Amino acid sequence: MIITSTPIIQADHLSVHYGGGREIALEDVSVTLNAGERIALIGPNGAGKSTFIKAVMRMLTPSSGTITVSEDPLKIGYVPQSDDVKWDFPVTVRDVVLMGCTRQIGWLRLPSRAHHRTVDHALEQVGLHVLADVPIGDLSGGQRRRVFIARALAQEARLLILDEPFSGVDVSAQGDLMAVLDRLNADGMTILLSTHDLDLAYRHFDQVMAVRRRLIAYGIPSDVFCSDTLAQLYGARIVTHHSDGHAMTMYVDDHHCSEC
Repeated sequence: MIITSTPIIQADHLSVHYGGGREIALEDVSVTLNAGERIALIGPNGAGKSTFIKAVMRMLTPSSGTITVSEDPLKIGYVPQSDDVKWDFPVTVRDVVLMGCTRQIGWLRLPSRAHHRTVDHALEQVGLHVLADVPIGDLSGGQRRRVFIARALAQEARLLILDEPFSGVDVSAQGDLMAVLDRLNADGMTILLSTHDLDLAYRHFDQVMAVRRRLIAYGIPSDVFCSDTLAQLYGARIVTHHSDGHAMTMYVDDHHCSEC
């Protein structure tokens, strides 16, 4: 992992409202995320995790405040929530990853052998090279997420943003996906990932950003995962969990939805 003190995402009093300003999704969030880190974004359903990600991706316009991303927008990889993707669209794994080369190929031009080699290398990095010609709709949930990561690699992304990539994915696939992310981070990729899995956030991430409409806490996992912070996030729906011999207060997540 290559951690620097160089900001890659900076929010300054960021607020996002829906419904003509009637519904507050995020309010007065100020935070600086540094390049090279693995950052977990946590909070209950409806806390504003996806809203923050979409603000970073410029898919939403802030109601007030600013959010600045120092990385070239064309070099930001994005893995959306599964419900946001039309999986029955008739494209293969190779087709999707090749979309990451659009900038290099140019308009109205066919991909060259070099572009196909780039796609092959990206698929090898995520362990999907043998599935290159398979329709994306035939893949498992974990494999679909890895296809989007391969597309980010093909576009030479240095910042990878994932919105609930472990939702609906079995334990084995979660491990495979996390192993891919760890390798990419070791090569310098910045990872921002929203998740309900607090144990994973605690064990595998350098920084944790806790939100519930506003920023509750940001810092290293051992600082964020305290009873006061988690009580502000989840209220009474928390239990004591023992990890590595230490007692931790953890959230009991009893449902998932696409509105978180």
